[in-house]
Order: sequence, then C-alpha cells, then structure tokens
Amino acid sequence: MSSSAEPIRIVLADDQDLVRGALSALLGLEPDLEVVGEAGSGEAALDQVERYRPDVLLLDVEMPGMGGMDACAEVVRRFPDTRVLIVTTFGRPGFLHRSVRSGAAGFVVKNTPAAQLADAVRRVHAGLRVVDPALATSSLVLGESPLSERETEVLRAARDGASVAALARTLHLSEGTVRNHLSAAIGKTGAENRAGACRLAEDNGWL
Repeated sequence: MSSSAEPIRIVLADDQDLVRGALSALLGLEPDLEVVGEAGSGEAALDQVERYRPDVLLLDVEMPGMGGMDACAEVVRRFPDTRVLIVTTFGRPGFLHRSVRSGAAGFVVKNTPAAQLADAVRRVHAGLRVVDPALATSSLVLGESPLSERETEVLRAARDGASVAALARTLHLSEGTVRNHLSAAIGKTGAENRAGACRLAEDNGWL
C-alpha cells in the first residue's frame, strides 16, 4: 500500500493481558495496521469502539461480564462501520455458528500465525468474510446446534451440577419442565446423562 494511505485502526478485546499484549505487539509490527485501543471485557470493548471508532475490532469469545458474542452483536448494531473479527482459543464449530449469527465478519483461532492474522484483519476491513479453514470444515460436518433455545438455557444453567429443584427456582420453571428439557438435551446430544450432555454441548460451542 502507498505510504500516504491511512492505517487500518484496530481495537483489541481479550481478558488475558499477556495475550492482548502479544497480539498488539505483533499487529503493531505491520506498517498498515495500528492498534488504537485495548479492552479486557465486552463492556470495555464497546466503550473503546465508541471512543475510537476503529475499522476492525478483534474480539475474544470468553470474557467476564458481557461475552464476545453479545459484544459483537452490539457493535454490529451500534457501530456498523466497525468490522468484527473473532479471535479465540475456542475453535469450536458452535462458536463459529454463533459468531456468524452475531454479525462477525471473521473467525480465527489464536494459534493462527501472525502474518495470517494480519492478513485476516486486512481482508475483513476490505469487506470480505474470513473463517479458519479447518473450523469451517468441522462446522459444515457438525451443523447447527440441535438444542432449542430453552434446552440450551437449561443445560447452560446445569453445568455446575445444580439440582433440578435449584434449576427450577433459578429459571422460574417447574421441576417437571426442567426434567423434560434436560431429557431432550441428553437425547439430542447423544449423551448418557446430564453431565455428558453439558460436556458435549460445551465442547461443540453450543452453550
């Protein structure tokens, strides 16, 4: 690119300081990229986007408070000129599906080589969609989550091993309804029990 062209302005959002610092340092070596802001949570990412109006937001999935998917949807809604690139440790097909539904322009994993990550930023900025090739293949094979919205909610709440009675109180459902949703989720995931269903759904990024 010509020396007179404006660099692509980036905000980085990741709750791990070392990861965020490393990404910032690597991308900062590229002459056409400029990291203008950093954030450690979804809420902070929204603040940084509102403040700097970057071209691209690099966003982690799992962060305290507002998670990456919710933050992505908010950025897409409120700041349509900022493109979102999900960069995560969790290379799970379910996360890819959810990121697409949230409006992300790209999805790559953190072990992506620095040169490829920089290229992903450029391509997203250019209006293209970027998806990790191996994850795209897995996603096509696995497909969308088989769980309904309510089954997902119940299974997510059940991850810490809470009793049916406790889940019913938390979710404001009857115990019978909770049991029905858990049974359906176990059947759809092919698991032997509730713990197995939670583990499979978590591993596939459905929760």
